[in-house]
Amino acid sequence: MIALIQRVTQASVTVAGERIAAIDAGVLALVAAEPDDTEARAERLAERVLAYRIFADDAGRMNLGAITADKAVLAVPQFTLAADTRRGNRPGFSTACPPERAEPLFVHFADALAARHPRIATGRFGADMQVSLVNDGPVTFWLTA
Repeated sequence: MIALIQRVTQASVTVAGERIAAIDAGVLALVAAEPDDTEARAERLAERVLAYRIFADDAGRMNLGAITADKAVLAVPQFTLAADTRRGNRPGFSTACPPERAEPLFVHFADALAARHPRIATGRFGADMQVSLVNDGPVTFWLTA
């Protein structure tokens, strides 16, 4: 699985004009599944998202993860992260997990986050979402599991 994580001062998801999820300072995780992904990979990625040290400690160094810094996580399914962009000017999606497999993997990922940390919000799988964010830093990392 893939997660593009961003340290944010705020982030939200809107679907059909309704704000369905929002966080203040924390992590925005855009998440995609690939065809060979498993529940074990979803759990490993959840652990990495929560533990990845992108928040400053008392000395100003990036030494704290979302749990230790007590920051929220907004997880948003985004299959386009798994696109094949190596050729031409149009992405191919044969490298993305089919929706009927990807949705349960995303739900498992979100459940794994929530089992480890109480401050979790999610986007809606398959919805046309508008994601708003203020990237802090900017700090952005590409994680895999």
